[in-house]
Amino acid sequence: MKFIYQMEPWYGTEEKIALIEYMESGGWLTEYQKTLQFEKSIAEYTNSKHAIVVNNGTISLTLAAIALNIGYGDEVIIPNYTMIASPNSIKMLGAVPRFVDVDEDTLCLSLDKTKQAINKKTKAIMIVLANGRYPSEGINSFVELAKKHNISLIEDAAQALGSYYPDGKHIGTVGEIGSFSFSTPKVITTGQGGALITNSDILASKIRKLKDFGRSGGGNDIHDSIGYNFKFTEMQAVIGIEQMKKLQFRVERKKSIYRLYKKNLEGLNSVRFFNQDLVNTTPWFIDVLVDKRDELQEFLKQKSIGTRIMYPPINRQMAYNLDGEYPVSAKVGKMGLWLPSGSQLKDEEIEYICESIRMFYNFPR
Repeated sequence: MKFIYQMEPWYGTEEKIALIEYMESGGWLTEYQKTLQFEKSIAEYTNSKHAIVVNNGTISLTLAAIALNIGYGDEVIIPNYTMIASPNSIKMLGAVPRFVDVDEDTLCLSLDKTKQAINKKTKAIMIVLANGRYPSEGINSFVELAKKHNISLIEDAAQALGSYYPDGKHIGTVGEIGSFSFSTPKVITTGQGGALITNSDILASKIRKLKDFGRSGGGNDIHDSIGYNFKFTEMQAVIGIEQMKKLQFRVERKKSIYRLYKKNLEGLNSVRFFNQDLVNTTPWFIDVLVDKRDELQEFLKQKSIGTRIMYPPINRQMAYNLDGEYPVSAKVGKMGLWLPSGSQLKDEEIEYICESIRMFYNFPR
């Protein structure tokens, strides 16, 4: 069997044709009509009033923080289990990430620990919707907590495009601003790229100016405020438009892949899944806690199966190196593993992966 990668991007002839047609049209490549079309498709899919695309999903979080007036010395509560882009995005501003442990079932922020972490310097909560999941206590508990303390709620929904809360609202639409990523491993990708969604006209206007040098309007050199160059490109937008057409199929396929993994690994106590509401949410990656992780990884590699270690606890990364006890994120750092998760995986490949895992643990079918 050919090597099965943990994740691969999935482009087809549609993206190639669309790019050729765009290049032959004489487009300038910088963001314009195709970008607006891509933004419109994101807004419609998530039922948001505004969608603004930017150059990557880290900058999208930075722009969200700037738009919410977060600055030097302000504290933002961030889960200790997340991709390091989440805290790095606010470090750019001189703001301070205050790490909080996550819930063992969902890997989203622990509500109780978040309450304990709020102080007079806290300016926002950045809730990361890990693997498309929502917190055990429900997102409204965090909305109410933020309102109680007059702080902002940012939804880092980088892994949650195609996932919804039980009330039918798309993840990312409940806080003041939601953020998505279109980097290579995401359910749809433009290579790099990010998007912000909001229902606030004021915040949308601020973000559009911030990403375009603070211009008062497109194509002029009149600047109402300080701004930067975090614009998208038409090439990315052309790819994104075609990818969005495939999103719903991939959402359903991701759920089918997850179900097949669970079915084939049922009863194997050495592999433990997190809670995933498949009615409302879409698993981005197949994330599990496993025994003998390093040995399993090597065994699977010899079987031409790629895996990836889940995020280590951020406080223990050399970039931060902070003391503190975060037992859940520490456990994930020791035992967390992402199994092959690409939307294009075939059923027989998943069965082969699961057969290999059972073989490693000497667990007969």
